[in-house]
Amino acid sequence: MVAIISAGAGLVWVVLLHFLLPADGYWAEFLLDRQGSFYPLSIQNLMWLIFFVGLGELAFALWRMWESRAELDQHYLPEDEETVLVVDDLGGLYKNLRKHKGLERGYFLPRLIQRVVLQFQSSRSVDQASVLLNSSLELFMHELELRYQMLRYISWLLPTLGFIGTIIGISRALAFAADYGEDHGDLLPDLSSQLAVAFHTTLLGLLMSGVIVFVLYLVQGKEENVLNQVGGYCLDNLINRLYER
Repeated sequence: MVAIISAGAGLVWVVLLHFLLPADGYWAEFLLDRQGSFYPLSIQNLMWLIFFVGLGELAFALWRMWESRAELDQHYLPEDEETVLVVDDLGGLYKNLRKHKGLERGYFLPRLIQRVVLQFQSSRSVDQASVLLNSSLELFMHELELRYQMLRYISWLLPTLGFIGTIIGISRALAFAADYGEDHGDLLPDLSSQLAVAFHTTLLGLLMSGVIVFVLYLVQGKEENVLNQVGGYCLDNLINRLYER
């Protein structure tokens, strides 16, 4: 759904550029390949759609990070300096956890609390609960990495499409030179102009990829920071409070 909405936004953006930019101007040629033979089916327009899909995925990841961070404000666990948790206390804590929607939505904090609580109830061992906490955090970190695979592919795909557009432009320019030969009086200026247009796609693809990668690392860093806060919260307010009778 995010990809479909983002692609629709990219299509709207392309239409806006089409009507706002002069048809024979530099920016229309650079951003849209307006004078291309197959316009509007140009490499630039395809790159814009993919770029907006990437932005949509980043926006969704940012929203997911904010939601995960907000789970820390739900106060699932006791946060004073005196409370000690034994097995009998965990039943009420687990019931309170099930009342919130964070567990159904797959946020890190409620999932981590659920695992540790169930482990301690079955094993009555603080050491095993601590081991489970560490292994769960490692799994969550791997889960984060998998979430960003599509964005990393998009950051690779955009300059690749730009390079493909450049190859196509160069081949057209060489075909143009072969057709007209030296008898064409303006061969050199026309050929230089076509070659310059051919490199537009590579430049645009690199710029788009740079934006995607920059925002990707910012968002991923923030989400990893939230996961570290979740781990610290569970360690301080759950693991360190467990008491084995």
